[in-house]
Amino acid sequence: MAAEALKEVYPSWWGFSPALDLQEHCLQSTIRHMSSTEDDIPELHILLVGGGDARHLLKTICQARRWPRRRLHFYIIESDLELLTRHILFLNLALENPEQMGLQEKSELFLEIFGNSLIRSQTAVYLQEKCDFFIRCVTDPDYQERINPSISLTDIKFRERDELESIFKFWQMPESRLFPIERYWDVKNREILGRRYDSRRGAYDWDLTMKLHERGAGAISSTDYNRWREKGVAFVIREGIYDVSNKTLSSHMSVLNRSGRVRARGYWGDIITSPYIAFGIETEEKSLLKTVNGVFAKSAQDISQYNIISLFHELITGQRYTVPAACNPDSASTKPGHIFPSSSLEESCKESKDVTNGTHSNDEQETASKTTSFIPLNNVKIHFLPISSVVDLHRKSKYHNLFNILYFSCNMVHHLTSAHKLMSAQKATLILELTKFMVDLQAEKIKSYVSIVTKVAKESGFTTTETIDWKRDSFAKFERVDDLEGQTSGL
Repeated sequence: MAAEALKEVYPSWWGFSPALDLQEHCLQSTIRHMSSTEDDIPELHILLVGGGDARHLLKTICQARRWPRRRLHFYIIESDLELLTRHILFLNLALENPEQMGLQEKSELFLEIFGNSLIRSQTAVYLQEKCDFFIRCVTDPDYQERINPSISLTDIKFRERDELESIFKFWQMPESRLFPIERYWDVKNREILGRRYDSRRGAYDWDLTMKLHERGAGAISSTDYNRWREKGVAFVIREGIYDVSNKTLSSHMSVLNRSGRVRARGYWGDIITSPYIAFGIETEEKSLLKTVNGVFAKSAQDISQYNIISLFHELITGQRYTVPAACNPDSASTKPGHIFPSSSLEESCKESKDVTNGTHSNDEQETASKTTSFIPLNNVKIHFLPISSVVDLHRKSKYHNLFNILYFSCNMVHHLTSAHKLMSAQKATLILELTKFMVDLQAEKIKSYVSIVTKVAKESGFTTTETIDWKRDSFAKFERVDDLEGQTSGL
């Protein structure tokens, strides 16, 4: 099976690759074979296995109006229920009504919860206040459908609903001592570094310059990366005290103690690669990627902030975000919180009254906003599936020949089998995340991983569409081979 070393799955709080607009990476042959509804609107069914942090989901939704009108159906499978709770949190945050939460506040809140082990007290209060709503949603799917019909939790099993409720109740508890993430972080840091712990700054610099920078993540500054490696705080956008444990990063893992194996709560995620990869190393705003004497003028934190603002702006207005001349990144202050002045953001959001991912009348929008307090998404449906679906989804006939795009993270690619060809539509696109930005893997293993996943994809009924460069590419793309083609090629 693929990548034996990756089979021990830990929570992927953030991905090991930049966010994708999945429609942009969908093969043209896949587009030509999409099915259509009775009203002649093409349907695109997307299976996301192990996405981890909702980055691909959010980017695809926010940029949906760049493409011809389609109905988008997302099916989400994760390795841990804690990851599903973060999906629910980030989706609801992204869809918060702009009249209730401004664009800059929303983007800053997103990044803080997304990538920080420690958050501000006001952010902790926001999480605690939202938990009652989340609990109502997971325990009453009908209520969820009414209040935010673009998200469906109906497929989640009752046992998993109970556990989701328990996770949200844990988030709701104000006591930080219940999740001392600073201690967990330090213990994990000591375990990984061993004798290098006392000279850990040198170890951080080596991982950053000789690995992340060499692999294409040059925008990550040593100041930001060292702060994150030391304390787990990636984004310091607002001035304030970051001293409350981010309970959304807590999860359970089976560990060995004197009594045998027990289920223990702790921090089991990444402390080496960093949250900057997801949104902080690629951007459409090329001025943010300029270098001065070989050093990036803007940091991965700046790029992440711009990208999230851009996505949320496009979700609200349907228009690509452009920085007003008065606050162009070339001349803007790099002081946290002042890269993109809030007044400019608020004005740009007022340029459009269309807050849907499709077409609604103004009356419908106003009614929906007052009733649900969420941005209504037209032609989008997000289905959360049980954890066990990763191995038994093919047993349900309704999923046969359904998925036009299948995505597997590098932590979940070992679940890819020939059963997924049964579930994929004709000429479906398969996207597999590569291990380019896994800092703890040496170049030889990254290179060999490409050969491994290519073999697994072939055995599962998919063939490569282009040459995969292990030094350049974060993803590998494949196309489903029709049965007739497979028989012909075997002659």
